[in-house]
Amino acid sequence: MAKSMLDLVGKWAFLAGVIIALIAGWLTLSATLVTVLMVLGLLVGLLNVNPREAQHFLLASVSLVIVAALGGSSFNQIQAVGPALQQIFQALLSFVVPATIVVALAALFSVARD
Repeated sequence: MAKSMLDLVGKWAFLAGVIIALIAGWLTLSATLVTVLMVLGLLVGLLNVNPREAQHFLLASVSLVIVAALGGSSFNQIQAVGPALQQIFQALLSFVVPATIVVALAALFSVARD
């Protein structure tokens, strides 16, 4: 029972984080909003990614971090949607990076243990 409840919390944390990050393109990224996204990211990393999924999750998250960090600034050239897209990427980074750190550390401990 507790395991399924934790799975549910992890799934809802992931869904909430993605939705908040997408909506954040039209909001001001306040410290509170970034903190909420980081906490949701930590929950996702702890509860939602199992060891079988770690490699896929890390590859996807590293790809997203690279695109957001390097490609985000080029969106400013597009006047109509550029600033919103850049802010969405910043919010996604606030959400994904904590989850990536948790999953990467878990993977490293798993490799060291074996």
